[in-house]
This record gives sequence, C-alpha cells and structure tokens, in this order.
Amino acid sequence: MPNRRNFDHIGSFNFRVEINDVTEGPFIFVSGIESQSEVIEYRNGADLLTRKVPGRTSYSNIVMRRGYNNVDDLWEWRKSVTNGVINRRNGSIIILGADAETEIIRFNFFQAWPCRYELGQFNGEVDSVLIEEIEIVTEKIERG
Repeated sequence: MPNRRNFDHIGSFNFRVEINDVTEGPFIFVSGIESQSEVIEYRNGADLLTRKVPGRTSYSNIVMRRGYNNVDDLWEWRKSVTNGVINRRNGSIIILGADAETEIIRFNFFQAWPCRYELGQFNGEVDSVLIEEIEIVTEKIERG
C-alpha cells in the first residue's frame, strides 16, 4: 500500500480467510493464532542454576465466525469428520490494508480439520444476523 509506513499500526478489521477446497471469503471474527512451547527444566551435576530449553510446540485451535449465508461448505466439512472422514485442509488468515484488498501479511495453517461447529442463537426479539462459527484444530501455523 503506497501510503502505509512500516511502523503504522494495522487494524484488526480488514482480513480474509482462505481454506483450501472449503471456503474463501470474509469472516467477522478469527482468534487462535497462537503457539506455545513446553519448557523443559534440567540441572547439570553441581550446577546451582536450573536450565530451561524448549520442548514440543503446540498450536491453539482457530475459531472463526461469519454471518450465516446458507452456503454449506463449513457444515459439510464438519459433517465429514462426524462421519469418520478426517478431511485435513491447509489455509490462510490474510491481513489486508485499509483498502480491504492489499495483502499485508498472511498466517498459514496446516493439516486443519473442524472439531466444532455452531450455528448461533435464534432470537425473535432482536434484529441481528445469524452467526455461524467453526473451530478447527491445526498442526502448525506459520507467518507467510
């Protein structure tokens, strides 16, 4: 983006999600871009200090929400898991510039499959959009 400086803050409201062979498009919420490594502690002989080294790394589940649009891509992906077929997919969460088109950075996730699907609350007393939510497990997240 021509007017964006490297030190400018990036808004959390312009992003897009792509999941290979499942869906592509706007979501209203994404969370779970997180990694954590185990901490292994040990001591060498008479060493007075406890040493710490990284162990295994794990990644959080990614939760995504979008307005329900009667497209059954997420439902069918989740249904395949409940039918015993783990249909693993790769995908990306893409952070966009202020114009909502220019890609700034992407976070790629690998070997993901849906562990939870939820269709939001029905409430005849309020005028709101029905929300579809999916939670996926992933084996790895990389900044691309």
